[in-house]
Amino acid sequence: MNQQIQKLRDQFSENDDFFMLQDSFLGTPVVLLGLKSLIDVVPMKLSLQTYHAAAIESHITLDAFKKVLGEADEAVGAHEIYGSILNGKLFIYFEADDSFVIMDPIPRALNRSIETPINENVMQGSQSAFTEDIATNVGLVRKQLQSDHLRVHTHTIGTEEAKDVALVYYEGRADMDFIRRIERQFAQNKNKTIENLQQFSKEILGFPTWSMVSKFNQTELPQEAAHSLRKGRVLLFVDRLPLALVTPGMLWDAFCLDSDRNFPLPLMLFLRTVRVLGALATLILPGLYVALVSVNPEVLRIEMALSIAQTRAGVPYPAIIEIIFMFVVIELTIEASFRLPKTIGPTITMVGGIILGQAAVQAKLVSNLLIIILAATTIANSTIIGLQQSLALRISKYVVVVLASMFGVLGILEGMLLICGYLGSLTAYGIPFVGFPNAKSEANRG
Repeated sequence: MNQQIQKLRDQFSENDDFFMLQDSFLGTPVVLLGLKSLIDVVPMKLSLQTYHAAAIESHITLDAFKKVLGEADEAVGAHEIYGSILNGKLFIYFEADDSFVIMDPIPRALNRSIETPINENVMQGSQSAFTEDIATNVGLVRKQLQSDHLRVHTHTIGTEEAKDVALVYYEGRADMDFIRRIERQFAQNKNKTIENLQQFSKEILGFPTWSMVSKFNQTELPQEAAHSLRKGRVLLFVDRLPLALVTPGMLWDAFCLDSDRNFPLPLMLFLRTVRVLGALATLILPGLYVALVSVNPEVLRIEMALSIAQTRAGVPYPAIIEIIFMFVVIELTIEASFRLPKTIGPTITMVGGIILGQAAVQAKLVSNLLIIILAATTIANSTIIGLQQSLALRISKYVVVVLASMFGVLGILEGMLLICGYLGSLTAYGIPFVGFPNAKSEANRG
């Protein structure tokens, strides 16, 4: 038996889903190797029989029949063949001339169908969402953007656990220097393993680990991904990840959706203004409460100051402790809403939030005004686009609250300047986070 076949049999000897079948094509003995968990064996056999019958009728040679089945490369070693089998390929070994063919068989149905988005709701627009299959995701983008300028480059990253990564861009609108920089990163780190997005960002793309704001935006909407391509952005698809990674990420992506353009212009501007106001309210309101209660009560009118003081009557600790305590409760409630089963999660978190808030007020642990501010802040935080951006905003408000507790209203201004300075310092391969979409792409659109 061929040495490579023996190595493959030894490597897969501990896998019960590995099959090694004897057959004959055009009078030549062959061996079929693959994984039953990835290949639908019965339809695969029927397909091979159909090819074989057609070859006999056509009186074609064995070499021509091999080309019909798939690709043959004598230079490929056992390691590459092993990786192909793990990717769901069928390995066909011809004993007569010691050659082989790697074939794309009929795969098992292991991917879910195209469904509606889970984390991104669309008011008016396409309801399709990306899946875990990278080829399906690229197809969804091509369906949205039917252009001969669309380019797709696929890279295989990793040796022990290989994963495909597709780089998609719009030729003529994307920055080719930026694309070459990404492909250079792929080439330099092709042997590293991708286990999660954090590792992909750091090990493969070379982005800093401790950045609070991600250097790429995530979307599960093909419509938004296609819109990003038109603006000159680059899409990255990682196999088994139902998301498109849009890079470079920019600040205004948290406030602008392409589906907003399905509304009349005044309504579109209204929606985007509401999102900006929601982000500002999330950052400013908690800090403003702490500043006006603890540090600068003289800013308020006397009636307002007395009203706030009355709501805090009996609360035994400073406003900063009060608000941090309630922030922790809110964060726990939000996290629980993600972890609980969908059937009971919304009910438990809603009832738990109401009961906890009312009980905290009655026990004189927090004031009524703080409950109103926390509710408004939590709602406002959810107006911006993207889960990662929402999480970054949730963390940023703590900076403003702490500075407001020390310096009052001036601390709010300092916190906002600090956040703006941090956002202004972020770049992705030289492209600023607070910049605007590629001017070249916008000119082409005009």
